[in-house]
Amino acid sequence: MSAASGGALASDRILARLTALHPKSIDLSLGRIEKLLAMLGNPERKLPPVFHVAGTNGKGSTCAFLRSILEAAGKRVHVYSSPHLVRFHERIRLNGKLIDEDELSALLDECERVNDGAPITFFEITTAAAFLAFTRHSSDAVILETGLGGRLDATNVLARPAVTIITPIDIDHQQYLGTELTSIAGEKAGILKSGVVGVVGPQSDEVRDVIEARAAEIDAPLILWGQDFMAHEEHRRLVYQDDRGLIDLPLPRLAGAHQLINAATAIAALRQVRWLELKDIDLERGLMTVEWPGRLQRLTRGPLVTAAPKGAEVWLDGGHNPHGARAVAHTLADLEERNSRPLYLICGMLNTKDPRGFFAAFRGLAKHVTTIAIPGEPASFGPGQLYDAARAEGLDADPAPSLEDALLQVGARATMTKAKAAPRVLICGSLHLAGAVLRENA
Repeated sequence: MSAASGGALASDRILARLTALHPKSIDLSLGRIEKLLAMLGNPERKLPPVFHVAGTNGKGSTCAFLRSILEAAGKRVHVYSSPHLVRFHERIRLNGKLIDEDELSALLDECERVNDGAPITFFEITTAAAFLAFTRHSSDAVILETGLGGRLDATNVLARPAVTIITPIDIDHQQYLGTELTSIAGEKAGILKSGVVGVVGPQSDEVRDVIEARAAEIDAPLILWGQDFMAHEEHRRLVYQDDRGLIDLPLPRLAGAHQLINAATAIAALRQVRWLELKDIDLERGLMTVEWPGRLQRLTRGPLVTAAPKGAEVWLDGGHNPHGARAVAHTLADLEERNSRPLYLICGMLNTKDPRGFFAAFRGLAKHVTTIAIPGEPASFGPGQLYDAARAEGLDADPAPSLEDALLQVGARATMTKAKAAPRVLICGSLHLAGAVLRENA
């Protein structure tokens, strides 16, 4: 059975067992995974050149650009990312394909057997499985996305990656990383390595100061957005610039001005690895073919699109913090200028997030918010709690018992207001919700 098909897989049962044995509560440390990796023969020391990516927003998109450009250049690429949207297999990509079900099950069994009941977290043991998989398939590069933080993240066991990348940092995962932006920046900057170039996306002054201080402390050279590389849109093209000159490129396939930044960050990192010998045509093809589900993804078919009001646009985005919400709101505001439609939000969020900060980004833009619980997610805010948060930020809102009911509410409200254009519907607030939507709309 394929990873994308329905029904329980052997790996699903193993993952459920691992989750039960090793609860999701996160105790950030490197000791446990280092011990397991040693018993597995230290696969992390046998990897091809690694692009190690940390940050709060744009990590996944930057990884997607890295992969797309490398593959456009004919390179074989492994990728480890999280979280997954529909199936765990999405987290481990081997030379362009999601990991095979039989191989995933065997790797998880092997790691569990070697660990022999010792304390370890779900993310740590699955990261070890990914490293093992990467050593058993030859490739030209590995793209490695951190889970949480950086300094004590399970991926941060590499002695010398090819490049480290830090995307924009904002407040998120406060229960693990702290509530101060500078402390969060310190954790993310923990992926920097002595003598290894660190490519740094746009940051606030206080965050940039922390990153630069850490880099100076360990002698890690930095390539900084706005100083060493930059990009902007001109005549519906992306113009990239660094110390090697200007490159005129097509706009990325992924929507939004923030994706220009993510694309430029990926390009800057790739251009630090001279042996890759990338050509401009590789960059162009990579930008035009990149895919990253659940990030301002336009849904054009499926039962949820059918259930939406006639003629409606249906968009899906998994951004879940204020910074991500502002990026999405900015993109939708630009879209509104070009093609005006009333914007309706359908929102579900985890109860560890900041809903008021999220909703604030849509003041003056969203006509209405319908709040729902994330299907099957016990850590979700209830619809009433999100309703209160949306109303507190001055947005017109109503709760709904389900996604289907929310779509019906949007349709009824759009009909009642007699708008000239069909609505633009954004389903948003959580990658967990995005995953549920993609499963339901398959």
